[in-house]
Amino acid sequence: MTILSYVLAFLVSIGVLVAVHEYGHFWMARRLGIRVLRFSIGFGKALWQRKGADGTEYAVAAIPLGGYVKLLDEREGPVDPALASQAYNRKSPWARILVLLAGPFANFLFAVVAYWVLFVAGIPALKPVLGDVEPDSTAARAGLQAGDEIVAVGATETGTREAAVLALLDELMNGRPIELSVRDESGDARRAVLEIEGDRRALTEPGALLRGLGFDFWYPVVPARVGKVMPGSPAERAGLREGDQIAAVNGEPVADFAALVERVQPKPGATLGFTVERDGQTLTVPVEVEAQREGERLVGRIGVQPASPGELPEGMRTLERYGPLGALARATDKTWDMSVLTVRMLWNVATGDVSVKNLSGPINIAEYAGFSARQGILAFLSFLAIVSVSLFVLNLLPIPILDGGQIVYQLAELAKGSPLSDRAQAVGQQIGILVLLVLMSFAFYNDLSRLFS
Repeated sequence: MTILSYVLAFLVSIGVLVAVHEYGHFWMARRLGIRVLRFSIGFGKALWQRKGADGTEYAVAAIPLGGYVKLLDEREGPVDPALASQAYNRKSPWARILVLLAGPFANFLFAVVAYWVLFVAGIPALKPVLGDVEPDSTAARAGLQAGDEIVAVGATETGTREAAVLALLDELMNGRPIELSVRDESGDARRAVLEIEGDRRALTEPGALLRGLGFDFWYPVVPARVGKVMPGSPAERAGLREGDQIAAVNGEPVADFAALVERVQPKPGATLGFTVERDGQTLTVPVEVEAQREGERLVGRIGVQPASPGELPEGMRTLERYGPLGALARATDKTWDMSVLTVRMLWNVATGDVSVKNLSGPINIAEYAGFSARQGILAFLSFLAIVSVSLFVLNLLPIPILDGGQIVYQLAELAKGSPLSDRAQAVGQQIGILVLLVLMSFAFYNDLSRLFS
């Protein structure tokens, strides 16, 4: 059922965002007097279709992995002379460029609307307050301490943990020391500088940034109590149950769930003796630790999830909420900032300064879609906004089979005074397909690596 919900959430996401993108092309084409022959969500055999009064055929097709708008074009077949003036190829290059730009910018506007709804409703978040700081780490050498709140990274204010992480990543790509404004528990403000030594690229791998800098954000203590036992796991085979309090591992006391993880992770394949308190009794349960691959190393897992953590103090929470006009300004800024960050990430991936592991394929996207959908409509809307920003940026890349590549063709026609030859366009299409195949190969590899690790 979980896999099914993830697949359904993924298909809904693709359907919504593709419909928005293609509607952008459709809307602009109609405004410029270009005849639209077909507007299809999905490919293949039509499950539903009807012809509108405008002469356009609207359809929902069987393969829900995309969609398209088909425009009248003399290059694709005979055109009634009476309709020739409405053909796409008869319009000026500037008109064609507007049609091509309209799809990506529809995704940009969708993200603005989505963020506007979120900011009007209010986005609950946690403040970027530091928890443990590793001794002799980059963070420790900068003077950061547990309880410090990151107020700003460079010139960017960071009211939430998400904002702090994105700002740190953005500054990391500049190749310079990262300047922080922090506030300690007593309210005193000071400046700290993170001097990055070694391989910056390694810090850009998914989940590596905070760990590589040597700190984590503060979280409430999670007791070493079993909240859920995963089916077929070592814990289930050993007889551990929900509600069991794990007091010690191999005789070493366990204070909380983090300490339990520290005892288990370094012991893949070992059999550990768990001291368990259950219904007023103390039991010793041998558990054979399963070895799982995490990146390039093997770690131990027993297949339990913790019980609910302690309550978060009210001072640790924040709510980002604005009135309708303020939310519109903030949503536009947020969409633009995310777009710029996406462009910078892609550029740095291409130059080798950011790990290619950040590329995600359909498996990972489906997982995020399903997870966010299960968290509620606002979480799912936030996911759609992020993906819509990605579609806005990706479709503007100068790759021939994408909108951005087609815009390059139109600009070349303006400069040349005549359309590019069929041969030149065919070669461009082949190059574009090759580039996309390479990107998709990396993305699928990353998906499978995450899945099987």
